[in-house]
Amino acid sequence: MTALLLLPLVLPVLAPALARRALDRLAPATALWVLTASALTLAGTCVAALGALVLTGLLRFPALAALGELIHPLRTPADYVVLPAATAATGVLTLSLWTLARSALRQVRAFRAARAQADRRPAAGDLCVVESPHPDAYALPGRPHRIVVTTAMLRTLGAGEREALFAHERAHNRAGHHYFLAAAELAAHCHPALRAVHDTIRLAAERAADEAAATALGDRRLIATAIARAALASHSSPSARPDFAPAATTGPVPRRVAALLQPAQGRPCAARCTALLLVVCALLSVAAGTAGVVDFHHQVEIAQGEKGL
Repeated sequence: MTALLLLPLVLPVLAPALARRALDRLAPATALWVLTASALTLAGTCVAALGALVLTGLLRFPALAALGELIHPLRTPADYVVLPAATAATGVLTLSLWTLARSALRQVRAFRAARAQADRRPAAGDLCVVESPHPDAYALPGRPHRIVVTTAMLRTLGAGEREALFAHERAHNRAGHHYFLAAAELAAHCHPALRAVHDTIRLAAERAADEAAATALGDRRLIATAIARAALASHSSPSARPDFAPAATTGPVPRRVAALLQPAQGRPCAARCTALLLVVCALLSVAAGTAGVVDFHHQVEIAQGEKGL
């Protein structure tokens, strides 16, 4: 049983490399869905496995076993295996919950501040211009969606580049990329290896918006130029936007520009194989975690006398 519960804790280590390869070989929008779904699946099974390990350790104590109405000892590996595993799982879950709560509170505050600032300014359609000496532009979720851009950013770009930047941010809002980024942030707090997947998901969202903007305007070079100039201008500028508010200036910009300067290409069969490996990794984690949790529940029923020994 313990071995099955350990597998969901190990499999996420494979996810960062598979995620990077999937993004390289899949269409960005497709990769975004695959990566986010896989990250959430791996995170969920990891938390379930940790929870089962914690309960296994707790039920080894007589007082808690009595509270759980156990009339027979719970059949588990030896205490020198179970108790350290349960202690470690408790620490990991506590730390994850603490960091997640802190991050959520910080993001909610940043979102409310950004939304209040945008609502105070007159808007031209979905465009909101904020007076600031720091170049910045981002897609702000909420109702209604807004594209927030500072006066310094407007002065940095030419007319065509502004339209390219706005097309990029509109693509973010239209596709709801903030949901993907929020899901990636949640998964990143469940397992250290998923933090790298979070960065790949953010890059996938930016690449998807790049391609959508290039399709809308029909000029890949213009989108690349606008992104490069905006990123250079905002490189050292502070930004108060929440992390789940996507912006054209985030991620490895040189890599994105290089992709835009190449014509859009069809995806080979190998791309599907790479994505399949990541999906199989997530499904294997689900299968192992489910089997471990079901076996734990079965052992609890035996210890409660509901089933024969």
